[in-house]
Amino acid sequence: MTSVPARTAQHAPVDAPQLADGLLAPDQGTGSLAAVLPAALDALGVPVTTATGIEGGAARTALDLPRADRVCVVLVDGLGHLNLAERAGHAPFLRSLLPDVRPLTSTFPSTTAAAIGAFGTGTAPGRTGMLGYTQRNPVTGGLANMVSWEGAPAPHELQRETPLLAVAAEAGVAVTSTGPARFAGSGMTVAALRGGTYAAADPLERRVDAARLALSRPGLVYLYWGEVDKAGHHHGSGSWQWGDELEHLDRELSRLARSLPAGTLLLVTADHGMIDVDPGLRRDAATDPVLDEGVTLVGGEPRAVHVYTQPGAAGAVAARWRDVLGDDALVLEREEVLARGLLGLHARDDAVRAAGDVVVAMRGRATVVDSRTQTAASLALVGVHGSLTEREMRVPLLVAGR
Repeated sequence: MTSVPARTAQHAPVDAPQLADGLLAPDQGTGSLAAVLPAALDALGVPVTTATGIEGGAARTALDLPRADRVCVVLVDGLGHLNLAERAGHAPFLRSLLPDVRPLTSTFPSTTAAAIGAFGTGTAPGRTGMLGYTQRNPVTGGLANMVSWEGAPAPHELQRETPLLAVAAEAGVAVTSTGPARFAGSGMTVAALRGGTYAAADPLERRVDAARLALSRPGLVYLYWGEVDKAGHHHGSGSWQWGDELEHLDRELSRLARSLPAGTLLLVTADHGMIDVDPGLRRDAATDPVLDEGVTLVGGEPRAVHVYTQPGAAGAVAARWRDVLGDDALVLEREEVLARGLLGLHARDDAVRAAGDVVVAMRGRATVVDSRTQTAASLALVGVHGSLTEREMRVPLLVAGR
């Protein structure tokens, strides 16, 4: 059985990305969320190089991970690095791992669909075509929801990169995913996380039990937990409700860590962080005639907006949005987004067709919504994410079981 040696060194951000326009650009290599699974596969002896050039051995070296017989990767939706650091008093187990944290960057947009696509394939949104919470379906012209998959093309048609869980399973690794029953066979799971066995379990305690059972033999386990994100959306990341969910998570992850067989590597990461927004800084494209002029559809999310324009109107729309939003936003046309690499390296033409003609990354605590297509509940969310601020972009990689 492989031994997993102890570590004491502290880690600065790996391959720290450059700041651009006061915002944090996505890392394109081993300092990204997309490097976690390639490194995990290499730890298990499965070599891999992704379509964006992340090599598993290089990722494992950069993240300073040992070889292991068993690897458990826990992805906590919404557990941003800065959010966790500020509320670490609620999480004694996770706090004990913070001195040796590997800070990574999420994707742009820093939202679940885009980040899970990149995490699951080791690539980037510009390869997976999973570009935000909602995006235009190029075939129907309507909005596709990339979490529920409502209105979206078939998963295999939209997302054409090979999921890394499937790579591991095909290499003979025993792969188990555990998450909500409703995600078994869902569009997102098929698109980005297919491979191996799916063990449906809804309470966190049962997911931990499923992970423990799977780890009784060598292999790879992926565990997803979404309640921290849910509490942040409805109550804010500074709320007592968020703190309670963090405490619950911490207790169960501590129980998981204590029960790990020797030679098991436990990796805890997240898809994005969260910002508690200011309702006074919210603009509604449905009621602002300047923002609405030349626009056919608004997608994305309040912190990372995909603006779809009338033919030939992208430049004029971008100019108007810059005038209205001022310092509250970075407003770019699609070609600028691609040129800056914000959707990742080696973007595929078919994958970025769904990107907005104009893409807006919000600063501070500001948002842009569209009350024509968003529900009242979504308009009232306290905590949101999606943009390029460090609070939204920076995620932890915490390592235990060594």
